Amino acid sequence: METLESLGEKLDTTGDIRAIVRTMKSLSSASIRGYERAVEAVGEYERSVEMGLQVVLRDGPPLERRDASSKGPDGLVVLGSDRGLCGRFNDRIAQHASTWLETVRDGHTRLVGVVGIRAAARLEALGAPADGVFTLPGSISGLAQAVNALSVEIERRVSAGEVRSVTLAYNRRTQDALAQPMDRRLVPVPERYLQELAARPWSGPSRPTYRMERTALFSWLVRQHVFVAIYRGFAESLASEHASRLAAMQSAERNIDDRREELEGRYRQKRQETITRELLDVVSGFEAVRHRG
Repeated sequence: METLESLGEKLDTTGDIRAIVRTMKSLSSASIRGYERAVEAVGEYERSVEMGLQVVLRDGPPLERRDASSKGPDGLVVLGSDRGLCGRFNDRIAQHASTWLETVRDGHTRLVGVVGIRAAARLEALGAPADGVFTLPGSISGLAQAVNALSVEIERRVSAGEVRSVTLAYNRRTQDALAQPMDRRLVPVPERYLQELAARPWSGPSRPTYRMERTALFSWLVRQHVFVAIYRGFAESLASEHASRLAAMQSAERNIDDRREELEGRYRQKRQETITRELLDVVSGFEAVRHRG
């Protein structure tokens, strides 16, 4: 049976939960903008890398590609989350990755790694355990280190012939969805993309020159291109995660407000019943004393 004390405790608990939800909303809102700025910043560097590739590709005969191989499975790296309370964020990317693994080259694929323990758990439940699980950086300042670690692992797997290609799968925030799964091939760099760069008109008055050996410079620029692609994937995935969490917290806040309103109504009713009962007891006691007198 509910009492005023129990209802009061429920109201206090609801208030505490609401305060936590509001704090998480504020953190997610700030994080979204921070990761969006990271995407904008890396976009500037990406344009510089593309211009470098454009110069190298146009300055001589086609370069021999050493990162392509016809042997081995196609590899996939998945970006998920380490934390919950973000709706169906991990479910979406896990389902997308599972479908990719089953359909690409008739299933001749390999899940090289998953970033985020929650996404890894979802994929394992779908029958797709990862070769390795990586943790997400706790802030924007840790992005570069996490990207470097993943880049080194991918390069090692490709060089060892364990996979012939690597694709990155992650959620991206779009106009139509908070978490839209997508994938982008990292290595080898798509030939069509390189051809488009080589054919693209130079934007400045004259093309720059370079002194570094052409093949070595091309290899370095390709590594930078892969770094930028992974960095962008991390930043867009984390922005999508926080946007999903913000939406989940907004929904939770509405539910908490509805619950709090319901509890306050029951509290007022119970309080009125208690006051009425106490008044009746006083009146009954007064009448009994008067009659005895």
